[in-house]
Amino acid sequence: MAKSRDVHLWTLAHAERAALAEDLAGLTTDQWRHTTLCGDWEVEDVVAHLTAAASLNQWQWMRSIVGARFRPDVHNQRRLQEHRGSDPGETLDRFRAVINSTVAPSSHTPAYLGEVLVHAQDIRSPLGLARTPSVEALTPVAEFYASRNFTVASRTLAAGLQLEADDGPFATGSGHLVTGSTLALVMVMAGRVPYLKDLTGPGVQTLRLRLE
Repeated sequence: MAKSRDVHLWTLAHAERAALAEDLAGLTTDQWRHTTLCGDWEVEDVVAHLTAAASLNQWQWMRSIVGARFRPDVHNQRRLQEHRGSDPGETLDRFRAVINSTVAPSSHTPAYLGEVLVHAQDIRSPLGLARTPSVEALTPVAEFYASRNFTVASRTLAAGLQLEADDGPFATGSGHLVTGSTLALVMVMAGRVPYLKDLTGPGVQTLRLRLE
C-alpha cells in the first residue's frame, strides 16, 4: 500500500513539474530575473534549486550537507549553482530533464511533492501566473505539513489550530478555526506570508503572529 501511494505521489509530482515547465517556457528574460516568494532567489534560482532537489539521492545529499558543515543555506546555494545553466534556456532544459525523476534524499515522498508545489507558487504568485496545483496533489502535502516539521516548521505553525480546506477534504487539528483553499493552507504552513490574505477565521491572527 505504501509503495503504491508513493508511486501515485511521484506521478503527481511529475505532472506538477511538467506544468511548471510549461509556464516557464513562456517567460521573458526580465521575468526570469524576477523576485520570488523564496527569499532573495530569483525565478532562475528557484528552478535550479528544483533541479538540484530532483538530482540528489541520500548519499549525495549527505555528502553535500556535511561538506556545507550542516548549514542548509550553504548546501542549497552550492547545489543551486551546480544546476543553474549559462542562461535561462539551459536552466529550463536541465529542469525538463528531471521532470520524471524519483530521486530524493529520503523516503518522505509527500515532502518532495510539496517542494515542487510550493516552489512553483513561489514563482507563479509574483509573476501573476494563474495556474493552480490540483487539490489532489495539495491534500497529501497539507496532511504531511500538519503532521510534522521537515524542511519547514509547518507542524509548529499549525499547532493548536483547526485547519479546514474549503475546496477539498483536508481538515486537521482543534482550536481556533482557519479556513481557506488547500493551496493557501499549504503555502502558509510553508511560511509564505502573502497567502495569509487568502485565509479566514479566528486562528488567522495566530498564524500571522507566528509568521511575522
